[in-house]
Amino acid sequence: MSTELPPVAPEVLAEAVENLTARLRKKLDDATAGCADGAVHDADGSVTFRFGEDALVTLRPGPAGTVTEAGQATCTCLLAPRCLHRAAALGAAPLADAAPPEPEPALAPEPTAAVPTEAGSEARAAAAPAVSADPAEPAEPVPALTAAQLGAAAALWHAAAEALAAGVTAGGAVVQAELLRAAHTARLAGLPRAEAAALRVVRGLRAARERRTAHRLGDLTGSFRELLHTAGVLASGATDPALTGTSRRAYTAGGSLQVHGLCREPVLSATGYGGVVTHLLAPDGSRYSISDVRPGGLARARGAGRASVALGGATLDHAGLARGGLRIVGATVSAEGRLGAGRGVKATPLPGAAWADGPAAPLFARPAAEAVAALLAGTADAADAETALIGCDVVVVGAAGDHLLVHEARPDAPLLRLLPAHPHPELPHTENLRRIASYPGLHLRVLGRPDLDRAATLRPVAVGPVAGEAYTLRLPEEWLGRADLGYDRLQGSHFPPPDTAPEPAAGAGPGPVAEAPDPLADSPLWRVRRLLETGVAGGRRAVAEAARGTAPQTAYGPLRRAGLTAAADLAAALAAEADRRPRDAFGRLADPSPDGYAWAWLAAATHLAAAERSLVAASWTAATPSGATPAAR
Repeated sequence: MSTELPPVAPEVLAEAVENLTARLRKKLDDATAGCADGAVHDADGSVTFRFGEDALVTLRPGPAGTVTEAGQATCTCLLAPRCLHRAAALGAAPLADAAPPEPEPALAPEPTAAVPTEAGSEARAAAAPAVSADPAEPAEPVPALTAAQLGAAAALWHAAAEALAAGVTAGGAVVQAELLRAAHTARLAGLPRAEAAALRVVRGLRAARERRTAHRLGDLTGSFRELLHTAGVLASGATDPALTGTSRRAYTAGGSLQVHGLCREPVLSATGYGGVVTHLLAPDGSRYSISDVRPGGLARARGAGRASVALGGATLDHAGLARGGLRIVGATVSAEGRLGAGRGVKATPLPGAAWADGPAAPLFARPAAEAVAALLAGTADAADAETALIGCDVVVVGAAGDHLLVHEARPDAPLLRLLPAHPHPELPHTENLRRIASYPGLHLRVLGRPDLDRAATLRPVAVGPVAGEAYTLRLPEEWLGRADLGYDRLQGSHFPPPDTAPEPAAGAGPGPVAEAPDPLADSPLWRVRRLLETGVAGGRRAVAEAARGTAPQTAYGPLRRAGLTAAADLAAALAAEADRRPRDAFGRLADPSPDGYAWAWLAAATHLAAAERSLVAASWTAATPSGATPAAR
């Protein structure tokens, strides 16, 4: 019998907390902690929680397995439904997605707001999107935000600012409920992107407070930046459709298409969804995808790789489609290139095409640095993270720490780091990269997703042999020259004999592989990052205390000496705002509004994101110094 609690709709939890008295709200965090351990799952799908002798809370999820209405959570105590027991049981359950989710491939980056390349002295200006001064054709007018949308964005901004000022240490159930209430209001007002950003922050706060192993403070920091940026710009009246977002993908008629499989990769969502996405390519270079994602988590992600393709009566499974193709009549396509399965869609299987001589060949002809530069500039043909795959030919150097070092097979190319597309031990990504690392000098064709938050890092989803090279992969003929790292497991027979390995490069010898240069790690920007993460973890007070401990010259002098004066100014402004202690007319300390602190934090975070992206772009173009090539083992 399942021990997992049914997901709870955010608005149901927010209403339960809102109905508590101030005295009961102070006890909510203690009541929620550990109550899931005593949950009892009944045969009818309901879950019960025992609180003492007179209080029994029952959660009765609907047909979809989610508690979506207040009446599905009941308590037998006299204070119900405005009781502590009911709110605690709802708070112990995971948050449900506000809308039917369509998760991205494993570890794909969350969509982030556009960040300016410069940060001014004013926090609001630093957080606003950059506007081009170049003349352009007049665009169609975008409808102005409604009064409801402006009010919802302002309420969400205020809730996010309060949560940021509280930090993880004080961001308990009450703070989270305020965010959930504001997120629900944003959903009703038609602001799905703002709602999704708020839910990510709440889930991050929960993970941090529960000390889950998968929690990363940097991810929560990025979620706060996204939420504050989206809510703040919308509250100012900006009418950017990208900030408003869309709740569902809109599919339009795509006519007749011919597509060939690139690869498939597992999808594993943090909210319990699993499945597969198969990437496709048209002869003209247009990218498409077909996904099959449903509740089921890891088990479904592993099994969906051979699930049938539900598109126009096609008789292929995803494994066959990844190495085959389709001729589609009456296709429906979303803006991101996802193919829909409408009633009028008809699909006929086509023979597969190898990477070397099929439509995928141009992907590997372009230097990786150019492809990444296009992604960072937002000028790629498929900027969506789901289809942002690049290809390159590399030579394996060896393992270094938790990643695999490779050298792009081009003159003056930089060292690249290969990290698993998903580190889950039940998925074969990590095992396959570890086996590849044991063959230094191996020539490899890699198709992967660049990690734009790390220096020169690629997360491969598929690999193949390099034509014309002797020391390369030897895959089975039915694999059609590529291996999907999330499903296929590389064996010893897929590699060339070790005695055919090329001689090490001049100057290389036995020993550990040296680390590749990392401009992000070597930059003093880590001081700003630590200050921002300190604020997320400990709240406004932690930032103020950190600023009092060291003089500004000591803390931000390295930033100024490195020419990062804007970062130093914004960090100093954040520290000063965090330590601002206003007094009332009688000289008593008063709690300052969180708005000024939130704008100062957002300005520093926005500038840091832009600066780090610049360093990431430079890392893809920086050639390895002569004589500094790491030694092959």
